[in-house]
Amino acid sequence: MHQALLPEGWKRPKGYANGVLSARGRQVHVAGMVGWDASEQFTSDDFAEQARQTLRNTVQVLAAGGARPEHIVRMTWYVTDKREYLRALPEVGRAFREIIGSYTIAMAAVQVVALMEDRAKIEIETTAVIPD
Repeated sequence: MHQALLPEGWKRPKGYANGVLSARGRQVHVAGMVGWDASEQFTSDDFAEQARQTLRNTVQVLAAGGARPEHIVRMTWYVTDKREYLRALPEVGRAFREIIGSYTIAMAAVQVVALMEDRAKIEIETTAVIPD
């Protein structure tokens, strides 16, 4: 479906791909998801739990467009606290493997001053390609 790109001689990145070569197909663009539930209520202020819920929300939107996690080619993660993100990384990694599965996704993580939802600690934008 898609292939992770690793230039010759480069060290393999941990938890993401430097680039992704994707097949032709229908694209699904998922808006910034945050860690609230379907009724837009936050059930936790814990970073890892918000990340887990954000990933679940992402998968639900993908499914509404006929896509699955293996179709994801790109994600941008916006976090409000880099240190909190790094402390939670083992738990976030577990959630990612359980919900998304593959690390063959081009990803960026950016610390921002704030997100539009005051309780949100993470927001993720996603692009998926459903192969023809």
